[in-house]
Amino acid sequence: MVEASRLTAADDEHDPEGSTIAFERSQASTLLAAARNHLTDVDAALARIASGSYGHCERCGQAIARDRLLARPTARTCIGCAAAG
Repeated sequence: MVEASRLTAADDEHDPEGSTIAFERSQASTLLAAARNHLTDVDAALARIASGSYGHCERCGQAIARDRLLARPTARTCIGCAAAG
């Protein structure tokens, strides 16, 4: 998005659309960070599958409920440990 804007005469600071452009860039940046975090979580879950520890809480070692794993396949903790913080 930033690279594409270099080819235009847009000036974020003086352009009437500058605040809109800044908001859109911030939103895109936030979405990109969230996607990267999710991919990191997916990679960690795949590593747990490979090691045989997937589906077990990283804190207490108990099984993570099936419904929790269906809702959050990358969950690292059981509901009790997640609620405890």
